[in-house]
Amino acid sequence: AVVVSAYNEENQIGMVIETMPAFVDKIIIVNDCSKDNTEEIVKKFILKEAEYHSEGLTSTIFEKYDELISLGNNHISRFALINHSKNKGKGAGIVSGYKYARLHGYDCIASMDGDGQMDPNELYSLCIPIIKEKIDYVKGNRLIHNSAFEIIPKVRFIGNSILSLLTKIASGYWEVTDPQTGYNVISKEALLSIDIDKIYKNYGYPNDVLVKLNIAMCSIREVEIKPIYNIGEKSKMKIYKVIPKLLLLLFLSYFKRLYKKYFFRSLHPLFFIYHLSFICFIIWILHTLNMINDIFLLKGSLGFKQIVFFIFLFITGFQSLVFAMWMDKHNNKHLIK
Repeated sequence: AVVVSAYNEENQIGMVIETMPAFVDKIIIVNDCSKDNTEEIVKKFILKEAEYHSEGLTSTIFEKYDELISLGNNHISRFALINHSKNKGKGAGIVSGYKYARLHGYDCIASMDGDGQMDPNELYSLCIPIIKEKIDYVKGNRLIHNSAFEIIPKVRFIGNSILSLLTKIASGYWEVTDPQTGYNVISKEALLSIDIDKIYKNYGYPNDVLVKLNIAMCSIREVEIKPIYNIGEKSKMKIYKVIPKLLLLLFLSYFKRLYKKYFFRSLHPLFFIYHLSFICFIIWILHTLNMINDIFLLKGSLGFKQIVFFIFLFITGFQSLVFAMWMDKHNNKHLIK
């Protein structure tokens, strides 16, 4: 099954549907309360399919629920259209599609955007590791494509690279290099192992999913995909609003993973080493402020002990942090397939 999240994609959604590979059993379009004709265009595809299978227009029933499903005959139609009664965000759209796929027992569930920036022809290479090698989660990676730097807007490329570093630390998947792409495939088993109701509801959902998968000890792989831009898509993301929330999400997710995985599940030494580094850096910052106060406000001079303590705190904190990160990477290495 392929979950296609769409918000105001009347110009692109038709192309996405028409280019979907034949091996896809169900196309789940989640209309996140679009204000344009996205819903009507999808319904035309459903009606066209019904006519092709000689079902007749009267046998194709559209049921309008608050959040649930508007679809053709569920047992026959290749399409499912989920309409949100209000705009809930990119992540919420993926969650609705996941719920439908989980309910109907699909073994391999992909997620795509409805803006045409993800090539359906690459879906096969993303699905094969799950089907043949039992990988839990496969991510598309645009940044390793040889055309990435030329095609991806420079601001986005740099931003993705920075977020990639922060997501490595937060998620524990240290080899992941393109966490922001929504072109991913998850296995049924992995979908059942995480609480999809608590997935972040907006643009940071791929980062949040990675953290949840790591806590659940799911294996992942990245597959090279080509970046696609300037095909008529219109970005809905307001960077100045998204970035602060995403940074907060990564910060909180990091500590959630740390406590769930290395404290409550099994008491691991790196939990204490991480916290030793945190304590050292907090004391170092307070000591630094005190030194600044002595120099500039009290017009005093620094003592030998103050300088030694300043150096000791920084070196201890830095070494502890690096060692804990090394242990964390080593502990999660087996999850990268």
